[in-house]
Amino acid sequence: MTNECILEMNHITKRYGSNAVLKDVSLKVRPGEIHALLGENGAGKSTLMNVLFGMPVIHSTGGFEGEVIFNGQKVTIASPMDAMDKGIGMVHQEFMLIPGFSVTDNIKLNREITKPWLVSNILGKDLEFLDTKAMARDARKALDGVGMSIEEYTLVSGLPVGHMQFIEIAREIDKSGMKLLVFDEPTAVLTESEAQQLLRVMKDIASKGIAIIFITHRLDEVMDAADTVTILRDGALVSSFPKAETTPEKLAALMIGRGDESVIQVSKRTEEIKGGVAMSIRDLWVNMPGEVDKGVNLDVREGEILGIGGLAGQGKIGIPNGVMGLYEAAGDVTLFGQALPLGDAKAALKAGLAMVSEDRRGVGLLLDQSIEDNIAFTAMQVKGDFQKGILHQKDSRAIRRYAEEMIKELDIRCTSPAQPVGTLSGGNQQKVCVARALALKPKFLFVSEPTRGIDIGAKQLVLETLVRLNRDMGMTVVMVSSELQELRSICDRIAIVAEGKVVDILKTNASDTAFGLAMSGVKSKEGEEA
Repeated sequence: MTNECILEMNHITKRYGSNAVLKDVSLKVRPGEIHALLGENGAGKSTLMNVLFGMPVIHSTGGFEGEVIFNGQKVTIASPMDAMDKGIGMVHQEFMLIPGFSVTDNIKLNREITKPWLVSNILGKDLEFLDTKAMARDARKALDGVGMSIEEYTLVSGLPVGHMQFIEIAREIDKSGMKLLVFDEPTAVLTESEAQQLLRVMKDIASKGIAIIFITHRLDEVMDAADTVTILRDGALVSSFPKAETTPEKLAALMIGRGDESVIQVSKRTEEIKGGVAMSIRDLWVNMPGEVDKGVNLDVREGEILGIGGLAGQGKIGIPNGVMGLYEAAGDVTLFGQALPLGDAKAALKAGLAMVSEDRRGVGLLLDQSIEDNIAFTAMQVKGDFQKGILHQKDSRAIRRYAEEMIKELDIRCTSPAQPVGTLSGGNQQKVCVARALALKPKFLFVSEPTRGIDIGAKQLVLETLVRLNRDMGMTVVMVSSELQELRSICDRIAIVAEGKVVDILKTNASDTAFGLAMSGVKSKEGEEA
């Protein structure tokens, strides 16, 4: 490595409207360096990489402030294709392969090798044949470079995800003039042995002078492979330093690093929770796209607010969706001592469960319908409430009375209960979701990402409502959230999920280091005994 930088991103600020998602962030990467970029969800990592790649979402929303210097020159990167032409590649977390194409076709896509023949010599290069042998030779060389023995003519469709990840890398190293590669959570889908192989491949690539930006949540991989570490938090640069000067514990603390700051202040529970187990989850597997669970074990105590946290895509959202029967699931779940059948949403609701979904627009609400009809809908369908007469007619008066109670109780800002839900703000839509769940009079409530996309005032009202339901009504609440500080504000305990399993269960006053380690898959000494 040299001291000269292949990439300098200086004083990068990016705003979406009045919201600054990057705040004066600088990043310097040297040739042949593996530079780890760390941070929680929402820290700004993806936005910074979107700036680097000239993604349309950046340019179509007013661009950014600051400058990008690549290979010694100030550059304007207009598009991902422009970035690739300059020698910047990316191995995406989401596979960008075409399943119906062969390995070779995917590696050489948009860089095909052709050969002339009689007609093309007369009518032009567009009529040349593909030189499949030359393309296969290049693909074979790239596959060997990542330690893959797979045949280059194999179709991508049906291959294991680990193979697909290495094909993605082979495609990037096959490109000529590559100077910088970004690896976005490259080991997330790999087995332990495959992850070790990938780290070896990264080190080999770096040894040839190609710089690597390595985005990961696995701190052991950072300590193994990285030369330099940069940490972002809440859109700002926390620190950048050589790997040799840090430890996993220090990295974890810096990633979380908010101490006792809270979004909402509630009085701490003084009495000990003496209730039994409200819900017992054993070996729960959930097949939810992007949130797969792989054997979750968890006990929820009766009368508590249990938080479930973790990084995006690690499985935290899959737990309530699997228990509620919204996605294919297997395992054993009991609710107040009674076995709960999986895969049956109606049975879950009848057993006393209710859920406020993270997808309020896609799953939670009927956007064209009124507030009152949205609030009453599930209770009507599942329990037969809000109906009258032997023909079970809709009891509009009862629905209106209950909706007015909920509007007042939850401070839903609207013109009337008849207002269509789709015309409400995000925060008020979320309150309607809570009201719909409460209409079921549940004994146990799941709330998933309850404050996503709503303003700070609405957040406080939603969180205060959950505390009131728990303290005043004795309702057992499980809150799934990407906002750790919100979990620490209102929960009694917090379970952290990583790679589809519960890694640790921590008290809300546990150290930032303990939470950071748990999010990277490491149990601390502060957690509950297994």
